[in-house]
Amino acid sequence: MKILICPGMHSAELTEAFIAQVNLSENQCAVFPSDRQPAYSSQHILEFFQPDKSVLIVAFSAGVVGTIAAARIWQRQGIRIDRFIAIDGWGVPLFGEFPIHRVSHDRFTHWSSLMLGGNATHFYADPAVDHLTLWHSPGAVQGVIESSNRTVTAAVFISELVHCSTS
Repeated sequence: MKILICPGMHSAELTEAFIAQVNLSENQCAVFPSDRQPAYSSQHILEFFQPDKSVLIVAFSAGVVGTIAAARIWQRQGIRIDRFIAIDGWGVPLFGEFPIHRVSHDRFTHWSSLMLGGNATHFYADPAVDHLTLWHSPGAVQGVIESSNRTVTAAVFISELVHCSTS
């Protein structure tokens, strides 16, 4: 299974830091070039990446917009969406027939996003952090896994979700 990483609209260096901190290798991932193409465009994402049988999606900010639409299209085509990890996709409706995890930079964003979907385990930073910090430094972001009240870093939470799917 391939992992699709769809960043927001920022420099590629921030995404490289994210990938390293959640213990992913470059050959596991297809990284959408959001520094050159619009991450909010499902059309661009669909042209960039064609999964075989299944895909795990990790998306951040504007990338959540484009990838949730692409995920729904892939699912209708018979592609299995193993997990969808939406990192700070505040205000984006996240509904689908696959596991959708929300990762938020603060408790308010987490709470106010729940009515817009997400049907699996969620994480929110506590104490709150800046939006971009959640992406480029998830290893430094402490927070809570909502279902268990367990305190971990965002990097640990995301890494556990990714690695339990790929093993």
